[in-house]
Amino acid sequence: MRHLLILRQIEAIARLGSIRKAADRLAITPSALNRRLMALEAELGEKLFERLPRGVRLNPAGELLLHAGRRQIAEMDRVRGQIADLSGVRRGHVAIACSQALAPYFLPEQMAVYAAEHPAVSFDVSVADHAEAEKALADFTADLAFIVGPVERVETQPALSVPQTLMAVMAADHPLAEKAREGRALRLRDCLEWPLALPQAPFGGRRLLERAAARLSRPLAPAFQSNSFEHLKAVAAQSRAITFQFSVGAPAAGETGLASAPLDRRDVPEGALVAAQLRGRTLPVAAARFLDQVLRALVARYGGEGG
Repeated sequence: MRHLLILRQIEAIARLGSIRKAADRLAITPSALNRRLMALEAELGEKLFERLPRGVRLNPAGELLLHAGRRQIAEMDRVRGQIADLSGVRRGHVAIACSQALAPYFLPEQMAVYAAEHPAVSFDVSVADHAEAEKALADFTADLAFIVGPVERVETQPALSVPQTLMAVMAADHPLAEKAREGRALRLRDCLEWPLALPQAPFGGRRLLERAAARLSRPLAPAFQSNSFEHLKAVAAQSRAITFQFSVGAPAAGETGLASAPLDRRDVPEGALVAAQLRGRTLPVAAARFLDQVLRALVARYGGEGG
């Protein structure tokens, strides 16, 4: 297992971009970590990092080594999980990359359910855009990805796709909130009469809105933009602006200061929430069982199709 230790150390240096910061995170001295790195470089006959004025950066040789190392680490984590399961105590770690829509409600709920039954399992959730989440699967830095929108990389294997309605989110006292309280769908043209608080262009909901607005010959002109959905909800709660979120991330009924209503599907078609893993990878036990739980929850809530 000693070779995995140096691989984990290389991964920490690459992630933090600094030998000193990685050493602090790993609870060893920078000089000791640097000696281990230099010894590995001498063994390989190649440098693994470019030394920069402020830190280090992987070179092509380092990227090759790290990708292979992450495969080995992931495989060993899978075996550890299987060994732990033999004792009847589920242990392990689940690394997740997800769209912002899942971060505030759905995933915390699912992790709490799983942790109640398996308290020895730990979680690491990275909020990422669509491309970043799929890359995390390919890099073995995530076991699972939950993304809104179609899969773009051939190495990403969808496990399930469920429909997602785009919701208009507004202050509870907004003039359009009455329809929200009655559960009626809103027409997009009515929403466009108000200031808009929109996610920045790469997000799937924004792309759906742009296409729908173009059909109405009403290009989007946001008053507020952000890459944080939580910030956009806060803007909506404190103004007359309207923001938008897929149903999995829409505010729960009764959330302080907010109301939400579905957009009429005649104006804006449904999106899709995709649960995925790396194609051909056998997941660690904890990740595989957590994925099974999430798939059951998604099907119960939204229906859906297997990948």
